[in-house]
Formats: sequence, structure tokens, C-alpha cells
Amino acid sequence: MSFVLNEDEQMLRDSARAFLGESSPVTALRALRDERSPTGFSAELWSSFAEMGWSGVLVSEDHGGVDMGYAAAGLVLEEMGRTLASSPFLSTSVLAATAFNLAGTDAQKSSWLPKIAAGDTVIAIALDERARHNPDHIETRAKKDGNGSVLSGKKRFVNEGAGADMLIVVARTDDDQIGFFLVDPKANGVSRTDRRTLDSHVPADFDFDDVKLDGDAYLSGAEDPDAAYRRLLDAGRACQAAESLGVAEQAFDDTIAYISEREQFGVPISSFQGLQHRAAHLLGELELTRSLVRRALTTLDTQPSQAPLWCVAAKAKATQVSRLAAAEGIQMHGGVGMTDEYDIGLYYKRAQAAGEFMGDDAFNAGEVARMSGY
Repeated sequence: MSFVLNEDEQMLRDSARAFLGESSPVTALRALRDERSPTGFSAELWSSFAEMGWSGVLVSEDHGGVDMGYAAAGLVLEEMGRTLASSPFLSTSVLAATAFNLAGTDAQKSSWLPKIAAGDTVIAIALDERARHNPDHIETRAKKDGNGSVLSGKKRFVNEGAGADMLIVVARTDDDQIGFFLVDPKANGVSRTDRRTLDSHVPADFDFDDVKLDGDAYLSGAEDPDAAYRRLLDAGRACQAAESLGVAEQAFDDTIAYISEREQFGVPISSFQGLQHRAAHLLGELELTRSLVRRALTTLDTQPSQAPLWCVAAKAKATQVSRLAAAEGIQMHGGVGMTDEYDIGLYYKRAQAAGEFMGDDAFNAGEVARMSGY
């Protein structure tokens, strides 16, 4: 397996870096934070993603997308991590598109995938029910009711939930299988509580009190609903790992730039051996993370049945290294690293918050051990 980007991937990475650097620099996140944006993301930026073709990266050409695969989606997310761009790309273009691709009926795909590709909708995946990620703990129920279902339960920390036009809720059916259900967040029986996290994003908690759903709400196209659910988790972990990699890379780059300019005793502090050792260690960790993330995303595209181990490994390592790179960056910035004047603190906050989505490093390391038979 090649870990070198091909020509198309290089072009995508370069265009994403240039576009996000200009249209969504870190100052854009600061503006969303200071304005206390009700959704935590920019609708204008989301529309621009569609114009660039990125929102349809996992949507087939028949439904208006570009169908470039997870490796391409990961490149976009990596560059988003570098600028801390806040967008519903992961929730909508990756997770929702994956859910429809794996479990949607032909009619559901024809209805929703073109909207995703065009950037006309924001869809949030309602998965976790506790503060900590536990994909096996699903108590939300969708009980059969005539031609439809009645949904009851709760979901916590739904990414992009505050600005979602539609939810895909993970729930158990009468036969105790996992299923995906389309739920209007404004439907009767749905209550929403917005939260504002330390990284200035706005997830939401949802409570479902006997919410009536029609038959079209159930994504019934999967032969094996549980396998579809596990594939969705794989995609989320690998793609979130890609964003965390970008966070780590930019935290490292900013730190190297700072210590190369900051002088003490008449010389740049980058000449101090202690800082050189720490920087060299981080560089090695970044290279390992990059290889794991690349392997996970490429395996999702080419051998999805072999992807679960690589996806949890990539998520574990990317979470660990992004947090390490940001924490080391604050240390090497010295006292000013604790101030809002420098961006390194924002990278630290994003590394912490993103690391919890789809499980932190401890959770995913445990999954690595379990899948490896330890």
C-alpha cells in the first residue's frame, strides 16, 4: 500500500489548504466564538464546500457527487484541522452520506444524497447517550407502530446538532437490532438543549418522547444493519483522526516557527538541545500518525472488511498525538502559550474536544487490544 499521495490527491490537498487558509483561517473560528454563533459554524463556508465539490466527496456521480472516497475526505478534514475550520462536513458529507450509502433505500438515496452534495442540508448523527462514547450502549428505541415507528430515548453531544436540518438517530428496533432513523429536530416530542464546548463548537442534547415516525423514516436498505452501523463507526473514527492529525501538524508547525524566532541569551531558543529533543520526538509521532491515518482511510476505500483495526488504531494515535502536540506547544511557547493572543491554546482545546468524538485514545486503544486478541 502506497502512503504517497497521487496527483489527484495532491491537487485536492493543495486546493483545500489554499482555500481554507484564505476563507476559514483561525480568525474565523475566533469570530464565531466571539459572536457566540448559535450553530458554531458558518453557513457561507458550508455553501463554499459544495461549490468546491467537497460536500459530495462520498456521493456517487449519479446523485450529483464526485465519489472520491474516504482518503479524499480525510485530506479535506486534515486541512480543516490545520485552520480549525468549523463546518458540518464530517457530520453531513461523511457520516450522513455513509449512512445513506450503507443503509438507505434507493428512494432515500435519491432524495437525500443530492442535497448533501449540493450543500443544501445539514444532517447530524445522533449516536452517543452518555458523556463518554460507548457504541454498544444504545437504549433509544424505535417501536413498530402501524406503518411507522415511535421513537423514545435520548442522545447526548450530537455534533452540529444545534444547526441540523435533519437527524439520523441510532436506535434499537423491536428485534433489538441497530437501525438508522430520520428525525426532524422540530418534530413533536423532540426537545433540544444546545451546549457550547471548550473548542467553541455547539453540539446539542436531544430527548425523544414518543416521536411518531412514518415508514420512510427508517433507513431499511441494509442487509445487515449491525454491520452498517459498525462501518459507520469505522468511517467516523478514521475521518475524525484525519482532522486531529491536521490539528497536530499545525500545532507543531506553529511551535517550530515560534521557537525559531524567540530569542533568549542572544540566540533562538530552537538551538536549545532540550527543545530540539522534544521537537524531534513530536516529528516522529506525527509521521507515525500520518501513516496510520492514511492506512485507515485507504483501507476503508479498498478493503472495508479489513478496516476496523486500522480505524481504531488511527483514532487512538491521532487523539494522543494531537493532544501531545498542542500541550507541548503551550509548554514551548512559555507563559504566552496560556494567553488568547496566541493560537496554540485554540489547538489544544480542539484536540481535547475532537479526541472525545468516537472515543478517546484510551477507548480506541482498548478496541485495538480487543480486536488483536489481547
